[in-house]
Amino acid sequence: MYFLTPELYFPPATETSPEGIIAVGGDLSPERLLLAYQNGIFPWYDSDEPKLWWCPEQRMVLFFENLRITKSMRKIIIKKEFQVTFNTAFRDVISNCQKTPRKEQNGTWISDEIVEAYCKLHDLGHAKSVEVWQNNELVGGLYGIDLGHVFCGESMFSKVPNASKVAFIHLAKQLELANYKLLDCQVHNNHLESLGCVEIDREEFLAILNN
Repeated sequence: MYFLTPELYFPPATETSPEGIIAVGGDLSPERLLLAYQNGIFPWYDSDEPKLWWCPEQRMVLFFENLRITKSMRKIIIKKEFQVTFNTAFRDVISNCQKTPRKEQNGTWISDEIVEAYCKLHDLGHAKSVEVWQNNELVGGLYGIDLGHVFCGESMFSKVPNASKVAFIHLAKQLELANYKLLDCQVHNNHLESLGCVEIDREEFLAILNN
């Protein structure tokens, strides 16, 4: 396992541990974060742990042709029960993601340091958000890193049923229209699978990312 130094460097994916950890330590500077995402790596750690950088063997992704929209979700979208905006309230979105309780998870991995680092990336045009509103209240959304051909989703939240699904679907549709290759969702969960996401091997993901 590689311990990061001030040098902007990540080891090759072949050096990833069986658990999916590729490096430890370092900082959350915009330069290091962008280098990480460009190489299929993302930070994920609890606030009381050292910084852990991941490049898991199995990657959860959405190929846009696989997007699954149920009949009930189609009705919600057609009725325009929610209003959707892009990149208008990034800090509010990431702050809500930080505060949202997660099943089988104590607390949140989105520390104040993470919030500030990604807000800086947003200011530089690399981190973007989707906002879902109902009666002028922010009730759902997601954020991630935009690499120009792949969008790396980081986290989502929902204060009312279906709000995060609406954000995800609208993002997927916009990325498809812009000819993005895929939406990176990092690791498996049942919610993502229900939306049409699948797991692919790390090698396949990196080949798409670097093509």
